[in-house]
Amino acid sequence: MPKTTTRYVCQSCGHQSSGWLGRCPECGAFSTFSEEVVRKKTSKSTFKSAAHSTLNGGTSPQPLSAINTSSQPRQPSGIEEFDRVLGGGLVPGSLVLIGGDPGIGKSTLLGEVAAALAEKCGSGLYISGEESVEQVRLRLDRLNITSDTLLLASETDVAQIEHYLRDLKPAFAVIDSIQTTAHPDLDSAPGTLTQVRHSATTLQHVAKECGIAIFLVGHVNKEGNLAGPRALEHIVDVVLQLEGDEHGQYRLLRSAKNRFGSVHELGVFEMTEEGMRSVDNPSHLFLSEKRAQASGSVVVATVEGSRPLLVEVQALCTPSYFAAPRRAVSGADFNRVAMILAVLEKRLRQRLGDMDVFVNVVGGMRVTEPALDLGMALAIVSALTDTPLPDKVCVFGEVGLSGEVRQVRHADRRLQEAKRLGFSRIISPCQHSKTPMNSSDELWEAGTVQDAVEYLLPSALKAKAADKSTFNQSSRKTF
Repeated sequence: MPKTTTRYVCQSCGHQSSGWLGRCPECGAFSTFSEEVVRKKTSKSTFKSAAHSTLNGGTSPQPLSAINTSSQPRQPSGIEEFDRVLGGGLVPGSLVLIGGDPGIGKSTLLGEVAAALAEKCGSGLYISGEESVEQVRLRLDRLNITSDTLLLASETDVAQIEHYLRDLKPAFAVIDSIQTTAHPDLDSAPGTLTQVRHSATTLQHVAKECGIAIFLVGHVNKEGNLAGPRALEHIVDVVLQLEGDEHGQYRLLRSAKNRFGSVHELGVFEMTEEGMRSVDNPSHLFLSEKRAQASGSVVVATVEGSRPLLVEVQALCTPSYFAAPRRAVSGADFNRVAMILAVLEKRLRQRLGDMDVFVNVVGGMRVTEPALDLGMALAIVSALTDTPLPDKVCVFGEVGLSGEVRQVRHADRRLQEAKRLGFSRIISPCQHSKTPMNSSDELWEAGTVQDAVEYLLPSALKAKAADKSTFNQSSRKTF
C-alpha cells in the first residue's frame, strides 16, 4: 500500500519544505506555502507505470530519416491572426497554453477558434471547469456561434476528462481552465502546484498518444505571469499570452514559446460585441489618430517576430517641482529610457536633470526591442525643445552609450512597411557608408543621434546652442 506524506510547497516558485514557512527562502514570497498530501509509490507500482508508459505512447528508437511527418499537416482555423501566432495552424497532438488577465477575452477567443476548427475538422470538445454547459452556450449564442460538431461538457476531474478524450477522440479539445482541474488520487486542492503539474502532464500524454491538439486556459498571478511557477510553460508546446487594456477595444496575442514555429509573433484583435475580430493592418490602426505637427511624437518601425509594425512614440518633458524628477514609461523598457536620457544629456548637452520625462507607446503596444531607441531619443528632444518633427518621417535604430546608431535586424522589412504606408523620409542606421547622412531621397543613414537630430531638428540644436555655455558653467565645480 502506498505511503502518505505531508509536505508544504511554495505556490510561487515550487520550493518544498517539511513544515510551514511564512516566507519562502527560495523566492522571498510571503504566505505562499500550501500543505499537500503526497502518496509515495512503491518500486513495483513505479515499474508497472513505466511499462504501461512504454506500451501506450512510448516509441522505440528510430532513425531520423525513417520518421514520417507528412501525415500530420497543420490545421488552420481560418482566423488569420490566430494562425499567424501559431505559425500557420494547429499541429495535431500539440499542447497549447493561453494566458491573460481576467476578462481580457481568453474564453471568447477560444470559443471562436473552437467553433471554426470544429467545422473544418468535423469534431471538437470544449470542457469548462468554471461554467456550466448552459452558461457556455449563452456565451457562444452572444457571439452568434452555432455548431453541431462542437461538444460541450462541464468537468473538473482529470480522470474523467481523460476518459472523454480517449473515448470520443476529437480532433482538438479546450480545457477552460487548467487551474480548476484536479486528480482524485491527489489530496491537494485544485489550483495548487501539484494538481496543475499532474493535470497538465496527464493531458500531455493523452495529446501525444491520441494525436489530439489540446488548448489549456491558464490563470495569471498579480504580477501578470502565468500561475504555476513556469511548470506549465515547460510541459506545453506553445505558450500564448493575450494582452491589452480591459477598457480598450484592442487585444494583442503574443507567442512566448512555440516548438513548431517562430516565437514572439504578434496577432492583433479588436474586441467587439460580436466577439474578437482580426485586424488586417495594425500599423494603420496604431497611426490612425496621430496628430500632425505635434512635438514629442515620432513614428518608429518595429518588428514583432517576423511582422513589421509602425508605432507612434510620444514624449513629454516638463519642469520638475520635486528634488528627484519623475520618469514615467508606458509600453517601453524603463531602463532603456533611462539610458537614452543619459546619452542625450552627455553627448547632445540636452539638460534633462531638472525635467519630468514621460514616454508612451501609443495603442497599448509594448515594445522592448532596441530599435525603439532612436525614436525615443528624437521624441524626447522634440518634446524638450517643443519642436515638431517633419511630416512623413519614420525612424528606427539602436543607440549606444557613445551616441552611435547601431544596426538592427530585419531592416528591409521595416523599410518596406514604412514605404507601403507612404513615409517619404526614413532614418536608419548606417549600413555600408561611413558618411552620416548619405543615401537616396527616401532613405537617410544616421551614424549618431546627433546626426539624426541635426537633420530633423536643426532649429532645436540652434536654440540649445545659446544655453550650452550656461549648462557648462552650472555643471563646473569651483574649488
